Amino acid sequence: MDYHLLTFVTVAEKKNFTRAAEELHITQSAVTLSIKALEKKYEVKFFDRTNKYVRLTRAGEILYYHAKRILKEYEQVDSLIHDMTKVVSGPLLIGSSYTFGEYLLPRFISDFMKVHQLIEPKVTIQNSSKIINQVLEGSLDIGIIDGEIKSHPQLHITPFEQDELVIIVSADHPLASFRTIDLDSLYGETWILREEGSGTREVIDKLFKEHAFSPLILRSFGSTQIIKESVEAGIGISIVSNYSIQKELHMKTIHPIRLKNKQINRHFSYVLSKTDIHPLSVELFTQYLQTKNVLTLEAISYK
Repeated sequence: MDYHLLTFVTVAEKKNFTRAAEELHITQSAVTLSIKALEKKYEVKFFDRTNKYVRLTRAGEILYYHAKRILKEYEQVDSLIHDMTKVVSGPLLIGSSYTFGEYLLPRFISDFMKVHQLIEPKVTIQNSSKIINQVLEGSLDIGIIDGEIKSHPQLHITPFEQDELVIIVSADHPLASFRTIDLDSLYGETWILREEGSGTREVIDKLFKEHAFSPLILRSFGSTQIIKESVEAGIGISIVSNYSIQKELHMKTIHPIRLKNKQINRHFSYVLSKTDIHPLSVELFTQYLQTKNVLTLEAISYK
């Protein structure tokens, strides 16, 4: 491990020399000496420092980007060498899109840890585009997305589970007696959808484009949970994953509707950086994703 780089990254993220020293359990003078050593080596300043702030210079931004990748590679080397002992342990950095991360991933992790008790999953929940960026940056070991990306020059993308999206309305909505409906019949409704960059929103935008459909009123919310609660409150209608509404279906607070002659399907996929070597913990988790049975869905009739 390059401790000068580790110190530099910690200062950059904490934006404070004292807090960086506390995080690293070293003295503030040791932090200062590490930064000065780096600046002397490269003959450039990496931080603008005043009594009020500490922020990166342009040179500091460049070093920060590459230092994060270098430190991640140190961690990977340690993990790979440790894996040779066949005792699989340590952190597993998982990033997931909201739908899978909030409604499916907790059960996956719970069952996975029963078998691999020394592995420590650490989960980040973001929309699909941000998860992909973090895998590319090396800050995540594996990402789970729900978008329609089929290929990427720097990523392995592997579908492992199918998901159906359904239209949802509140239980007392005038359409709550419908099982199927034409999209055009919903033109006048207030649509509450995920934000752009979300895998769910990507599928919906594609659907609307295929049908030349443009909602009269459209609102973007940042999570499926607030969308569901808004639909329950009668604010509007939406399209969400069938997996995300299991409790609401059981409680009969939300009613699902399928499009006539059209089932809205997509896949959850896991993404890995394109390298021939991944920590054994990542390999074990991807094997688990491919073999694990997901939730048993609440039965829905679409007659």
